[in-house]
Amino acid sequence: MTFKDLGIALPILKAIEEQGYTNPTPIQEQAIPILLNKKDLLGVAQTGTGKTAAFSIPIIHHLHNSQEQTRGKRRIRTLIVTPTRELAIQIADNFTAYSKHTHIKNTVIFGGVKQSRQVNALRNGVDALIATPGRLLDLMNQNIISLRDIEFVVLDEADQMLDMGFIHDIKKIIAKLPKQRQSLFFSATMPSSIVELSRTLLGEFERVTIKPQQATAEKVEQGVYFVSKPNKPKLLVHLISEKPTDSVLVFSRTKHGANKIVKKLDQAGIRSAAIHGNKSQTARQKALGDFKDGKLRVLIATDIAARGIDVEELSLVVNYDLPNVPETYVHRIGRTGRASASGIALSFCDKEERAYLRDIEKLIKQQVPRMPEHQFIDGDEGEEAAEESRPQRRPNSNNNRNRNKNRSGSSNNRSANNRNRGNSNRSRRDD
Repeated sequence: MTFKDLGIALPILKAIEEQGYTNPTPIQEQAIPILLNKKDLLGVAQTGTGKTAAFSIPIIHHLHNSQEQTRGKRRIRTLIVTPTRELAIQIADNFTAYSKHTHIKNTVIFGGVKQSRQVNALRNGVDALIATPGRLLDLMNQNIISLRDIEFVVLDEADQMLDMGFIHDIKKIIAKLPKQRQSLFFSATMPSSIVELSRTLLGEFERVTIKPQQATAEKVEQGVYFVSKPNKPKLLVHLISEKPTDSVLVFSRTKHGANKIVKKLDQAGIRSAAIHGNKSQTARQKALGDFKDGKLRVLIATDIAARGIDVEELSLVVNYDLPNVPETYVHRIGRTGRASASGIALSFCDKEERAYLRDIEKLIKQQVPRMPEHQFIDGDEGEEAAEESRPQRRPNSNNNRNRNKNRSGSSNNRSANNRNRGNSNRSRRDD
């Protein structure tokens, strides 16, 4: 199937072709026909599957086809709500690209900067508004923004919005929407809290699910190094130095940890930058811009800040810290190996993170390949790490089954304890 087969308006098709796209991704192929028929949609998919285009293209199509019927000042007819500044900017950039040959105008609003420029753009009139929840509610309370004319509403990355504590803001926004509208709800995961929230937004809806293992893709070469926490910086420096021309995205679980990684790399003569919630918007945009432009080879990010990162030809993703929520691993490694590209995703696993690794492997239904032993194994867990790093026997090996059986009790208990501890901290993530 090609985009031409979907019945999209010609000016939008022209813009898609100029972006270099011919064939839709699975979520685009399934979602666009539903949305062109003006049905509500529940989409389960993570960043990297092409969902921004999946919802932007049909909305632009509807706005374009009805634009001649509108007169006077532009009204906000489309609202797209997303959790982070970076992701809001990325969506706005894509929306602008796909609507290039139409007369549709959009703008993006987010916190962390003065509101004057954003207010001026709104007063000049826009068809589509991309917003983060806090700034949107702020301008609504100032009577600068009204949602009475909204025809299309998108709630994107809903699980992250809940993780960041936006649930009450989202409910306030939904309460102000007109009853007659087309609603789109996207989330990478679907816990009960997300299901409940989706019911408040959607009417009769259709569902599209892109499974995580489809998105991690066979194109991403995965591997895990067993390494103690003190030796993680040395191993990272070694890996980056081995490929001096590659772009590297490094994930840290916390903001403090991201800053420490930047400091360690700087001491090794490797220039890098971190993006996370404590950085100013100007600093975050500069770091991300330099990384996209190739001026900066190494970018350190926390999970929430990384939601807006869309970099072509990203060579390597490093999980410096394994995530305590297994779905997050899928989101992270999906940053590389996009479209027709291939990529590598390497993870560092210390003794305390073994339970997280088991949860990840259970989710993706495969074992992450063990990388060869390295020169940074020492200390108390040296022997254990070396044993884990050796190539493992086939799963049907009797010896392997017996060894796993003997360890199952203590491993399962540790896994359960870590899972419970990780899940209880999801809403308090360090970002």
